[in-house]
Amino acid sequence: MSAATPQLVVHRDKELMAQAAAARLITRIVDAQAARGTASVVLTGGRNGNALLAAIAASPARDAVDWARLDLWWGDERFLPSGDPERNVVQARAELLDAVPLDPARVHAMPASDGVDGSDVDAAAARYAEELARAAGAPRSSGASRIGVPAFDVLLLGVGPDTHVASLFPEHPGVRETELTVVGVRGAPKPPPTRISLTLPAIRAAREVWLLAAGEDKADAVALALSGPGELQAPASGAHGTGRTLWLLDRAAADRLPPQLYPPASA
Repeated sequence: MSAATPQLVVHRDKELMAQAAAARLITRIVDAQAARGTASVVLTGGRNGNALLAAIAASPARDAVDWARLDLWWGDERFLPSGDPERNVVQARAELLDAVPLDPARVHAMPASDGVDGSDVDAAAARYAEELARAAGAPRSSGASRIGVPAFDVLLLGVGPDTHVASLFPEHPGVRETELTVVGVRGAPKPPPTRISLTLPAIRAAREVWLLAAGEDKADAVALALSGPGELQAPASGAHGTGRTLWLLDRAAADRLPPQLYPPASA
């Protein structure tokens, strides 16, 4: 099976999905740290990403992670002032990050609109790309891709009802990007309209890409993305890892998939 071939795990409901995904992620981090001394994860926002973080916070197994040896990145961010409650990093801190002993230098938040670049979202995106490139080339890093980003152990993506991932929307300029690793996004079809996002080339540098979708409002998007329409029409279909591509779903989100796509042992 190719690494780009999606593997599906369908859980009974969104709560069980979040708990199982949390256990899976804790295990993956611990394994990476045992193998290389460190681990790197790209977080996603939205209801499923935040539910996963909350489930990790509630898990007794969270203490198995050496939080000081974990690098955290983001797949996208709302380009709003620092501290704005709509920013993914602010929500992540509330759900988990403030409750665990992370090394602040290894928490790589995307720039805010009141940062050194001001309202210039392209400059802010370029700044994050430079940070990724430095991490990719750093001594004792966990590996680097050919395009200048770390070889993330796990990159998490929520799947939107329109099949968007990160802030890459169908037919939007960002989904067409083939050279840059990070782009500024203007005119996003959901608020806020200005965002920063990893590109598909950066996403595809991850060892594992996990796509999260729960709820009946995601069923059409999941069915479309897994039908192979191409990334311009369905950006989620273009997200895959170098070693594994995993779709974590609940039954409601998987409701419109053909039966042959269900895994043999759904939870």
